[in-house]
Amino acid sequence: MPSMGTKPNQFSILVVDDVNVDREILKGLLAREDYQVHLAEDGLKALEVLLWEKIDLVLLDILMPRLDGYQFLEKIKSDANLKHIPVIMISSVEEINSVIRCIELGAEDYLTKPFNRVLLKVRIEKCLEKKRQRDQEQRVLAVLQKDQEQSENLLLNIFPKSIADRLKKGQRIIVEHFTDVTVMFADIVGFTQLSAKMDPQELIEFLNDIFSKFDQLAHTHGLEKIKTIGDSYMVVGGIPDPDENHALSIAEMALDIMEVMGKVKTKSGDMAAIRIGINTGPVRVGVIGTSKFSYDLWGDTVNIASRMESQGLPGVIQVSESTYNHLREHYLFEERKDQPHFKGKGKMSTYLLTGRKEV
Repeated sequence: MPSMGTKPNQFSILVVDDVNVDREILKGLLAREDYQVHLAEDGLKALEVLLWEKIDLVLLDILMPRLDGYQFLEKIKSDANLKHIPVIMISSVEEINSVIRCIELGAEDYLTKPFNRVLLKVRIEKCLEKKRQRDQEQRVLAVLQKDQEQSENLLLNIFPKSIADRLKKGQRIIVEHFTDVTVMFADIVGFTQLSAKMDPQELIEFLNDIFSKFDQLAHTHGLEKIKTIGDSYMVVGGIPDPDENHALSIAEMALDIMEVMGKVKTKSGDMAAIRIGINTGPVRVGVIGTSKFSYDLWGDTVNIASRMESQGLPGVIQVSESTYNHLREHYLFEERKDQPHFKGKGKMSTYLLTGRKEV
């Protein structure tokens, strides 16, 4: 048998025939060509073989007890795990209707008994070559699908799904206006001093552990993480899908962060405090950049939220008056007595979120 670019003994052929003499003739012919050969006396036995062996081709008789060739074809061609296996019919049935039925059921070829050995060899070679090409195509498609899934997962790690879908459709300029969202910044207090005591690897692991917990909290509360900048974490509620409970969700995450940070220690045993600032109001949201895209927020609301954090107190959640008005019916607050001075704003009324009101 001519070379097909792959050694014949890499292929395994199942012979299904209820006549022992015919099985042995085919077995001898195939063995001389270095194929691996499996035998079955009927369709049921053949199905058992397919469960345990990797089969590349089936040579199938039609007239058999228990499960005939037609029924066997129907079963394997309706099975997602088996339908790719090619089948050559070798039968004493010569009627054209039988040939048509087998081809319609999914058989690759049809030979009548007694078969011509040279013709059978050629048909087997062609059938296995087609299977080899199909298998190679499936491997390539699997790699492409995996690459596509990885690309989509990476895109979803950077953008909300609705924004990622628009980018995949070719839209490059995306700017939206939201009239009422809540923005939160969280910053690790004294991070410079803490990092001086840690080697670079320990520092990265420390931040990754904290921000991974924050990511999980954002997911739990249905919030959108925007970015991390050094030891600062930014998250927003109410985008990309408007949500009337955006301020409550941010408040819940802020309280959960305080609980998490109360348990965080460095390897040397140092505690890590957090400072949180929250503000509510309108923002513009969009995708910026032409090669390295970034999903970000702009506007006075964002600036004030950042200042709520930077001029806040360690271990405290400081919120603006607008956020306070959204939350005061559900949470406990203390008005900050020493009102901080905000650049470009002067003194502003701020409040410290201390806990949840009992229902």
